[in-house]
Amino acid sequence: MFLHATDAARIEWCDTLNSPALVEADHLQRFDVVLANPPFSLDKWGAEDAAGDQYNRFWRGVPPKSKGDYAFITHMIEIAKRQSGRVAVIVPHGVLFRAGAEGRIRQQLIEENLLDAVVGLPANLFTTTGIPVAILIFDRSREEGGANAERRDVLFIDASKEFTPGKTQNVMDEAHVAKVLETYGARAEVERYSHLAAPEEIAENGYNLNIPRYVDTFEPEEEIDVAAVQKDILRIEADLADVRVKMAGYLKELGVDA
Repeated sequence: MFLHATDAARIEWCDTLNSPALVEADHLQRFDVVLANPPFSLDKWGAEDAAGDQYNRFWRGVPPKSKGDYAFITHMIEIAKRQSGRVAVIVPHGVLFRAGAEGRIRQQLIEENLLDAVVGLPANLFTTTGIPVAILIFDRSREEGGANAERRDVLFIDASKEFTPGKTQNVMDEAHVAKVLETYGARAEVERYSHLAAPEEIAENGYNLNIPRYVDTFEPEEEIDVAAVQKDILRIEADLADVRVKMAGYLKELGVDA
């Protein structure tokens, strides 16, 4: 906040999941935009007390005690303003497809029509981890009564190849970022880059959000003319036989046994 000259910010040091500090009266503060890069798959995040959470944040289900990803996601969604708030959260790819409690929560969020987009990012983009990550975007304006309540599809963007390699980590340049933003803003389908998935398609995939299920990035291999290759092999073998005959003649002239 200081670096961006926002000196009117309220900053609290707290345990977000177990003892949130951004509270008004007896309820959590709600915001227009919620952004976070929470710790990946946090162990011992407080699952044993989540069912009795005084703010009822985990009504969709309690995430696994060894993986707090959906605890943070749920918290962020619950503090976004109803019918207008937006959430963007960076997650490991396991969040997109793991089953069990996480799968049930993920299905619930999709059926509530809150998920707006899934953006896959390049590997080795952050200093803290080399694994590829994704951004999940939730939009509460898709709720009944919100401005985008009629929007039902989910935009998948595979930006995993959009980067400039660096010595220690990869970098998404302005052009790479602009491509993501333009695609998201237009909700455009771009071959081998993005896809708009209908709710039925996601349901058919068992609510698995793994990006390759929706964005086909397969590059067709060049067709090989087997007959032409065989012809080249025969020609090369004939040339090699000719060379061997010549070499044997040269060695004989030199008085060297082949």
